[in-house]
Amino acid sequence: MAGLSLGVQTVRIPVARPTRISTRVLGSRDFVIVTVERDGMVGTGYSYAGTTGGSVVALLVNDVLSPVVLTADPDDVVGIWELMFQESLLIGRRGAALRAMSAVDMALWDLTAVRAGLPLAVLLGGSLAPIPAYASGGYYRPDDGDWADAVAREIEGNRASGFTDHKIKVGGLSVADDARRVGAAVAAMEGVGRLALDANNAYASVADAARAAAAFERAAGDTGLWWFEEPLSTEDIRGHARLRERIDTPIATGEIAQTRHEFRTIIETGAADIIQPDAGVVGGITEYMRVVRTAETFGVQVAPHWHANVHVHLAAASTTCLTVEHFELGKDIYNFERVVTPETRLQFADGLLQIPARPGIGIEFDADALALLGGAA
Repeated sequence: MAGLSLGVQTVRIPVARPTRISTRVLGSRDFVIVTVERDGMVGTGYSYAGTTGGSVVALLVNDVLSPVVLTADPDDVVGIWELMFQESLLIGRRGAALRAMSAVDMALWDLTAVRAGLPLAVLLGGSLAPIPAYASGGYYRPDDGDWADAVAREIEGNRASGFTDHKIKVGGLSVADDARRVGAAVAAMEGVGRLALDANNAYASVADAARAAAAFERAAGDTGLWWFEEPLSTEDIRGHARLRERIDTPIATGEIAQTRHEFRTIIETGAADIIQPDAGVVGGITEYMRVVRTAETFGVQVAPHWHANVHVHLAAASTTCLTVEHFELGKDIYNFERVVTPETRLQFADGLLQIPARPGIGIEFDADALALLGGAA
């Protein structure tokens, strides 16, 4: 039985224009890329470390996880996940450790699908039918001019690209100014599609979040809002449950939640109408699918966060996925595809993402782009 070899590199991709959310300025994004090789075949996984911290995640892959992975049965992907999770006990099983595990686990699943000659979606039991997606954006960019005019132009651009569903940021301005942006976005939609709001943990209390939600609901009028995402701190699970009882708009949360254990608490407390696991955060594909199977059991909808290149496959292999988040590369927000070859970037049309028919996840990295951006082992 041939063993594995494992490599890891980091890449920092700058954001070209001043951009912020309610709680953070975005100057660059750190991604960690893991490759595993067996019998000349390569699997690739990746995770977003944050606006900094890529070297920390890479160090965890090399020093903590690699010794475990390289001595395990390479066919036992789930077993390797359990070994990595146990090995991370003493250094802390959350944060960077789980992001490192996510990238390794994703690479192992990609390799398994490549060796089988199947797209990941098909390997996991799904099909290649296109997946519904929404256009994500609505960030705060001061050089775009008036806040409301800027968001209206972006919605119009989304529609021109074939999207009918959208998401914008809130929480970075006064409630009144953000409500004006919500109203402008709804008007630009011209009665077609849905609008979600993402607060990125902007509000300090349930009462503050409820007041903001009421203002945004008034601004949206009869169109209503699709969901209100992470209005409170990620850790305030019970606060999200209390807020859910007070407002009409569905609550979405979970993009930072890690492992099925945290999602169990979210589901048991009734903290969300929609959960948002991220395969690059939650613990990789192994743990993502455990979370989604639980959501299916309890009838909770799923709208995965980020990483559309892998999430289209995972959406195809489940029954409760509502939609997948998508960023057009030209927006320079989720800029991961800058290091992916153009021919293996996701294709979309009419609000649907095409699942690549290539084996595995279906992406290939642009070696020149990685070198230009300083990717390092």
